[in-house]
Amino acid sequence: MKTALTIAGSDSGGGAGIQADLKTFAALGVFGMSAITAITAQNTCGVTNIRELDGEIITDQIDAVFSDIPVHAVKVGMLSSAAITEAVARALTRHKASNLVVDPVMVAKSGSRLLKPEAIEALKRHLFPLAAVVTPNLHEAAEIVGFPVADRAAMERAAAAIKAMGPRYVVVKGGHLPGDACDLLYDGREFTVFANERIDTIHTHGTGCTFSSAIAAGLAKGLPVKAAVGEAKKFITLAIQHGFSLGKGVGPTHHFYELYRRADLYQD
Repeated sequence: MKTALTIAGSDSGGGAGIQADLKTFAALGVFGMSAITAITAQNTCGVTNIRELDGEIITDQIDAVFSDIPVHAVKVGMLSSAAITEAVARALTRHKASNLVVDPVMVAKSGSRLLKPEAIEALKRHLFPLAAVVTPNLHEAAEIVGFPVADRAAMERAAAAIKAMGPRYVVVKGGHLPGDACDLLYDGREFTVFANERIDTIHTHGTGCTFSSAIAAGLAKGLPVKAAVGEAKKFITLAIQHGFSLGKGVGPTHHFYELYRRADLYQD
């Protein structure tokens, strides 16, 4: 059994964060483990409170997993502060973590800030050089590189600038652009576009977490990065197509749609 560890915040509503990561791992046949960095009080309408965990318990969670269980991939999501970012980077360095996917989570879909501005530099300095893949959306990419990212040319410039910060690959997610949903992969030499027709739905809570976790699951199973991104794109597209209304706001994607369909459990 291949395994993947998610290091991220908890979403009490279940649509994003470690909950989305673990559902993704399970749906893709990978055994998921978690180290929680922060606890959010959250539902489909937004985030109402955030509590960071202290660095010691975060590090202890990571150490507990690595000391006992083979870890084939790691996904890093919400880190909240510079201190947490540095603590996670030290732990991953100490354990020589491989197949690291860093999703630089900064702002929740509802607009709540999930990464303090001063932590962005720590993310770039300490985690990006360890990463196999970094997966910013357009807003996150703009904050990282310091210029607007609002079209294909800017996505390419941003990908190249982030690649220079140390990761092996960069995926700039273009889901907020008009037109087709296009994600751009850069390996330092060439750009690869993964595109599909835009899906008309508001139920997209947790898409970024799910996509990056699907990449990590692919890497855990031994796929090359380009293939892992391609399979993750297929997975998130299907999950968005079958996202559903839950609660009063933005509903989640459907991580288990294909499994439910095969088992004849799916109901609209």
